[in-house]
Amino acid sequence: MTPQYHYSAGKRKTSIARVKLTPGGSGEVLVNGKKIKDYFHGIQIENAVAPLVLTGQKSSYTVEAMIQGGGKSSQSDALRHGISRCLLLINPDHRHDLKRAGFLRRDARIKERKKPGLKRARRAPQFSKR
Repeated sequence: MTPQYHYSAGKRKTSIARVKLTPGGSGEVLVNGKKIKDYFHGIQIENAVAPLVLTGQKSSYTVEAMIQGGGKSSQSDALRHGISRCLLLINPDHRHDLKRAGFLRRDARIKERKKPGLKRARRAPQFSKR
């Protein structure tokens, strides 16, 4: 018996995307209850659905995602990561293509903490000789 939907989570910086892929559908993508075009802008939309386009399944699945934390760009990357992991659960044959495109790697770069005595993480105050 196949499940009604496939679930996975994607992450980037402090963004977490909980993604649900439902087979057979209109190819609609909902993010936090809104259509993707109302939530993301420009290149972020293409970035988020890139795994579906790469595997040629853009209209085969309905995507529902709940995203928390971070900014819009990192949320888009988190959604891309979550969709990629869902597609891998559905069909492991897509692993080679998704891995080559870099969609399965969890981008772990996060903001470095501010250190005492510095202006930012590494930026020191301007040195005055006299």
